[in-house]
Amino acid sequence: MNTSTFTFHTASHRNRRHPMIMLAGLMVILILSPAVAAAQSKVGTTAAQFLSIGMGARATAMGGTFTAVSDDITGLYWNPAGLARLGANEAGFVHTNWLIGTSIDWAGIGIKAGNYGTFGAAVTLLGSGDILRTTEIDPDGTTGETFSTSDFAVGLSYARAITDRFSVGITLKYVSQRLYNVSATTAAADFGVLFKTSENGLRIAAVISNFGGSLKLSGKDLLVTATTGTGQAGENNQIAAELTTDTWNLPTSFRIGLAYDALRLPDGRLTLAADAMSPTDNRESINLGAEYAWRDLLYLRAGYNGLLRSDSETSWTAGAGLRYNFSGIGFSFDYTYQAFGRLSAPQWLAVGMRF
Repeated sequence: MNTSTFTFHTASHRNRRHPMIMLAGLMVILILSPAVAAAQSKVGTTAAQFLSIGMGARATAMGGTFTAVSDDITGLYWNPAGLARLGANEAGFVHTNWLIGTSIDWAGIGIKAGNYGTFGAAVTLLGSGDILRTTEIDPDGTTGETFSTSDFAVGLSYARAITDRFSVGITLKYVSQRLYNVSATTAAADFGVLFKTSENGLRIAAVISNFGGSLKLSGKDLLVTATTGTGQAGENNQIAAELTTDTWNLPTSFRIGLAYDALRLPDGRLTLAADAMSPTDNRESINLGAEYAWRDLLYLRAGYNGLLRSDSETSWTAGAGLRYNFSGIGFSFDYTYQAFGRLSAPQWLAVGMRF
């Protein structure tokens, strides 16, 4: 076989091993599937759902299969252990017009600190824009008064390569939700590990996301006046009272991921990836994705999100990316189209810099 034309792996022994390793890894994912049929949906049982929205155009285009890929700045969201794999300092910015008039903005930065590991920080903001305010007295909102909602999270991350193949990472984050004049805050953490079996071979990773506190709304909109309830003339109908709300957990999830460079050419690379997810507020599911890189310049991606989850609006995804260097700085531009069933399809835009 002419290695100047293309190479898979140089040793025949390794050629035999890698498909078996990949098959064993895929079996780990498939073992989860019997539980899917019997599982009950727990949708609507957690707060801060914006934490479950995958960040980044590249990862989204691959169907959300980034747990084991995690080699750029969006690893701050998908797997903090991936920070240790950054080849340089990196910053990234992501935007999408999300569902029913909302928008998402994300920004992250990773700084390599030599033997001390890699440090990172990220900010996520989901905003609603202005919403017409309606009341029992004014159900049509004729006053023109508006309000807004916002979800916000900021995280600090640290990752370290324990060996040349194994890395660990952690993210500590502050989470806030606001609805008009009520709000709630809490703290949470992500934990990730990533193992690379060989230079061009299988990567295996696992992540626990949004592990931590809970949210309970409070604020002046919960302050009301009440009556004694006797119904008699002269009763006190100006008793100050405060409504209470339930406490809601965060959408904690456990993910395992596999990524494999199935094809390596002098001018290209094909990466296949799969993620299996077990969230606390939904059924288990599997994501599948692929990325083809041509000369580390042009990237084509596709994936499927939510396999085995019958009640999900998510399905196929596709996107493209461009990389180039200018004056010693590496730039990246990515675009993704995400099919969303009966809802308007979000389109993701991302810009990255390596310095």
